[in-house]
Amino acid sequence: MTTGPQGRIYDEFAKLMNDAAGLAQSAGREVSSAFRAQGERFASELDLVRREDLETVQEIATRALAEVERLSARVADLEKRLAHTEAEVETVETP
Repeated sequence: MTTGPQGRIYDEFAKLMNDAAGLAQSAGREVSSAFRAQGERFASELDLVRREDLETVQEIATRALAEVERLSARVADLEKRLAHTEAEVETVETP
């Protein structure tokens, strides 16, 4: 530590600058938190969804569409078989 009045002034100035830097960091964190909270509030008011939720719903929709296509093909096959069976029954009933 320096001695004398000028050394004390420098020490006090250095302490003041350290305190100011700490205050600035603290204020920066506070502002960042406030902006984040405001952004989250704004997003919730707009009914925005998170990317993970959107991707999950898209995956579910893709699987559901594939299942619908599979079942549609199966129904078409069953309808074709039913029509063929009905045609055979009609030919057997009408000699």
